Amino acid sequence: MMRFFLAVLAYVVPTFALGFVWHLILFEQYYKALAIYRNDIIIPFGFLSMLIQAAIFAWIYQRTFARLNTTLLSRVLLYAACGAALSWSFTTIAVAAKNVMTSVPDYLVIETAFTVVQWIMVGPLTAVAFGQLSSRGDQLPTRNAVG
Repeated sequence: MMRFFLAVLAYVVPTFALGFVWHLILFEQYYKALAIYRNDIIIPFGFLSMLIQAAIFAWIYQRTFARLNTTLLSRVLLYAACGAALSWSFTTIAVAAKNVMTSVPDYLVIETAFTVVQWIMVGPLTAVAFGQLSSRGDQLPTRNAVG
């Protein structure tokens, strides 16, 4: 259970921090020019959305990627690629399809970049959360029948 909780944190912490800095500080003017976001962003809704996503992605990693009989690097890259593609589909493509904005291409560029940076961080952190990085190399930790 602790590993699952750490995997949730491995998604929420970098995603929230990056999202806050990316959308509200670094590229604030870019997003204002897109005229896509409300003036009074409801941060708790965004955080709740991230928690839901984090739980689902942690479950997916635990049930699928952690069990792959491949190198750690392969698992991390495959998980990050799949996670980024899925995230991109509901945070970028779907939003571009249904929200009013001044430039769909500009939105696609900035949000695609965000998704790539996000998953460069989340992929390896999730593997760490599940204890798949060790000083002895690229092996999954063994667990006894109780643990």
